Amino acid sequence: MTLSKRSNAVKDGLFRTAARALIKGAGFSDDDIKKPFIGIANSWTNMFPGHAHHNQLAEAVMAGVQSAGGTPFVFSTIAICDGIATGLDGMRYSLPSRELIADSAETMAGAHCFDAMVYIASCDKIIPGMLMAAARINLPSIIVSGGPMLTGFYKGERVSLISLGESVGKVMTGKLSQEDLLAMEDEACPGCGSCQGMYTANSMASLLEVIGMGLPGTGTIPAVHAGRIRLAKEAGKRIIKLLEDDIKPSDIINENSLRNCITTDMLLGCSTNTVLHLLALTAELDIDVDLKTFDEISKKTPNICRLSPAGNHHFEDFFEAGGMSAVINEGIKHNLLKGDNITVTGNNLLENVSGTEIENNEVIRSISNPYTNEGGLSVLWGNLAPEGALIKSSAVAEEMLYHKGPARVFNSEQEAFKAISDNMVKSGDVVVIRYEGPRGAPGMPEMVMITALLAGMGLDKDVALVTDGRFSGASRGAMVGHVTPEAADGGPIALIQEGDIIEVNVRERTISLLVEEDMLESRAKKWSCIKLDSAGDYLQRYAKLVGPSSKGATLKQRT
Repeated sequence: MTLSKRSNAVKDGLFRTAARALIKGAGFSDDDIKKPFIGIANSWTNMFPGHAHHNQLAEAVMAGVQSAGGTPFVFSTIAICDGIATGLDGMRYSLPSRELIADSAETMAGAHCFDAMVYIASCDKIIPGMLMAAARINLPSIIVSGGPMLTGFYKGERVSLISLGESVGKVMTGKLSQEDLLAMEDEACPGCGSCQGMYTANSMASLLEVIGMGLPGTGTIPAVHAGRIRLAKEAGKRIIKLLEDDIKPSDIINENSLRNCITTDMLLGCSTNTVLHLLALTAELDIDVDLKTFDEISKKTPNICRLSPAGNHHFEDFFEAGGMSAVINEGIKHNLLKGDNITVTGNNLLENVSGTEIENNEVIRSISNPYTNEGGLSVLWGNLAPEGALIKSSAVAEEMLYHKGPARVFNSEQEAFKAISDNMVKSGDVVVIRYEGPRGAPGMPEMVMITALLAGMGLDKDVALVTDGRFSGASRGAMVGHVTPEAADGGPIALIQEGDIIEVNVRERTISLLVEEDMLESRAKKWSCIKLDSAGDYLQRYAKLVGPSSKGATLKQRT
């Protein structure tokens, strides 16, 4: 086979004798060394279910690579579970880990001159980090997701991770016993896979299919399904064909495929975190897509799917209803998506999904009968968020699409959690949590414990939340995140005082601080950034370099 290109620099000639000896020392033969070098980035860890099965997927990818005539080399990247870290200082490391994952993949591929790459990823920051790496390195690449987890059952009803978060609030208000909660805890995560709803992990895995970087089924085949192993094996085979045809991420990811991706994001009502990660991807490729693009597409894209937390269906239901192929085909038929973009299959998007149909109209509606005529995510603008803010509008109760109330101001998630737990937040309030942005926290932690607590206490239809931090895809309610400029940069959110009236109008896509402009100017003159909590060395460096969330919170030098 003569496909080896970059790897020839490592293995060919007299002066590479020592390099070949080292590779042989790991058990590889002369025949192995002659074949193309395929790097496999594996984010395995045995700590949590999203990644605990990745070694099995890696074995399948390796088998596929070998059967197609390549030599696979597996290496590790880090993986953080947001569900474990949430509510703690450790959550600050979640978003920054995305940059470390991208950097580590770039480093291994650059140092060892791999000819092509397969990325095995699940969960919130790992898929985006590897997608960024694929774009940056620009070698023939495929991303294989670990797949969604199945739901559990307790007393005849489905339970999932989001059930637990909201049940904590029910225990606190006497609506559920601690014994029932413990029993639910044992059933909520019945096996491997990423959390069961349209949360960030499954959102990003699904979008891999429409952007063209994952094989059909990547986003929806359950983690425990044998089809997941077959898909991983096929990816190993397919990467050799991509190398042979010299199809790279730069051939697949362009403005058209990104707009397809954003449109599908709106059709599905994905996590608000997808905006953060897709903007980061555009920064890697210098593609002209920004927050205004999301706003423009959202206004003309109907929402046809409401998986948990926006509805009662989960990802296994989505898979059985036709999954991403059915959604993509529906979008192409109604001229919302373009089907001519090349994908990792070697075929275009239309060819990948041709013939697939929606199998259950309760799980996936037709575009002619949507939940709403606008997308599942909305960008809000106003004097409180001059550079934009985000809300998962498909997960907002009808009565909270407009809300006006007094601000309850907190300078950290922990302060807000204690106040809510102590019943100090009342119906009609607007909870403001600031200094939780990319620079301010640092690390822009998710507020999933806060949102779950509010929902569990029955306040998600009475209380709005506004933050320069972000939310898990599992969050529901009138939760406005990604407010920019953030408080640490002196944004208007830093100027809010207790009792100020805030107006959130999702229908009109506005968010306003109802305080006279001259008063805000007076406050701005007196403002100084609060002293940020101590942070580790990496987080301190991250805070100095990270850009605003409205541009993807990437590590580009601040200007």
